[in-house]
Amino acid sequence: KFHYKEQEETVLNAEGCSRAWRWDRRPLRLLLPQQELTGLQAKCLQSCNIAEETVVLLEATGRCGGWLRSTRREDGAVFEHGPRGVRPFGPAGQNTLNMLSELGLEREILAVPHDHVASKNRFLYVNGQLHRMPSSLSGVVHTVPPFSRPIILSVLKEVLVSKGKQEDECVHAFVSRRLGSELADIAIDSVCRGVFAGDSRQLSVRSCFHSLYSAEQAWGSVLLGMLMGKLMGSEKGLPVVPSELAQRAQKERWAQWSLRRGMQALPETLHEVLRGKERVEVHQNTPVKSLSRKPGGWEIKLEDGATLKVDHVISAVPASALALLLPPAAHSLSEQLRAIPTVTVAMVNLEFEGSVLPVKGFGHLVPSSEDLGLLGVVYDSVPFPQHNRRGDPTTRLTVMMGGAWFEETFGHPGEVKEQVLLDRASRVLRSHLGITATPSWSKAAVLKNCIPQYHVGHWKRLEMMRRYISDHGLPLTLTGASYDGVSVSDVMFSGRVAAECLTGKA
Repeated sequence: KFHYKEQEETVLNAEGCSRAWRWDRRPLRLLLPQQELTGLQAKCLQSCNIAEETVVLLEATGRCGGWLRSTRREDGAVFEHGPRGVRPFGPAGQNTLNMLSELGLEREILAVPHDHVASKNRFLYVNGQLHRMPSSLSGVVHTVPPFSRPIILSVLKEVLVSKGKQEDECVHAFVSRRLGSELADIAIDSVCRGVFAGDSRQLSVRSCFHSLYSAEQAWGSVLLGMLMGKLMGSEKGLPVVPSELAQRAQKERWAQWSLRRGMQALPETLHEVLRGKERVEVHQNTPVKSLSRKPGGWEIKLEDGATLKVDHVISAVPASALALLLPPAAHSLSEQLRAIPTVTVAMVNLEFEGSVLPVKGFGHLVPSSEDLGLLGVVYDSVPFPQHNRRGDPTTRLTVMMGGAWFEETFGHPGEVKEQVLLDRASRVLRSHLGITATPSWSKAAVLKNCIPQYHVGHWKRLEMMRRYISDHGLPLTLTGASYDGVSVSDVMFSGRVAAECLTGKA
């Protein structure tokens, strides 16, 4: 695709046309292998304004954005095949809104406020029935099915529970110990399946719900810790100055947001902006084959045989993919990277004529005790009716299946037929929501290895990997969903942190 000629400081593209690289006296050349949306792209947008830096972004495929993928039909309908609504909370959420402002996407935003029906109504499917999750004081102080007693009793009792002594434990054990087994078996089990598509009995509370872990460690109680955190403003980490858009989200009390053209509009816009930057090179369809340590940096070998010399690598590829690229000398780091597991999710999008939902809300989750293979159903048309097609009313739904139980339910991801997934989704909608109509449009996709799993001890693994990188003086930064958060905002924020550490802004 292109060849690096150090003496000429030139890159040849696929057509063989030369393109001069105007290195300054102190060049910092960054290679960013990229297979998923990360804040790397966002921080390139900011860091490339510094004169000493040149950024090279290598994308293995023909499109940027990773799992952010939207179908846009000519009749105006939009279907998300990956992440959809984004929460605006905390430094990471504000950072993402700041990026939207910088990209000029304010008018694209579809905001869902806290008082919207999709924010207030979230359901669990337990014992063959839909149950609305408590969203008001009344729902907390009274017994609300599927729970056998008022949630407030578990919360008040939590203050009296002794602080745990473990460095880490699974989410299920943590919640069982502090709030009781019923909340752990039903509510937290379902939340872990909805957020991580994972098993609460394997996921780490320290890594997946760090605020809960920190509250107990600091105050001996989750309830006291959360209350004191709000009073004292305990947000830590890289400071984020909220943009006007982020301030508006706080004032209007947004619960989540999306984009008018679908979430894929975010990486598309970011890609276009980056391509217009003088000191940013974006190369698509450019998979990396290997990394080799050289004096002053790395030599990158591409799949087509071309090589590129860089001073520093920010890796945004999945941990297992990076493990395959590192040199043999870094085998201990590669082993740690390979030890971070992932899960596969089946996503089925369906469209029905008319309004077919028996209830209104964001959707419903399903605990593992009810159905291992079914994670939940999102009622897409409720939070974002703007994504419905023009004309007569329709209902868009997404059925999510598999996760940590994918192979147990469906077999090998590469061998699952689309019709099998469609049939399973149709049975779910018939059983859970009484929808017997035939969908007017549908699409099923298998998102292989799409969500990293932070199992118990994940924090220690990160410590060991980053200590190895530091002790061996590797010009390498780890970022992306494999390490410090799986949400869109977490991933973008991790890229910002990586870039600002390199440029001395952190």
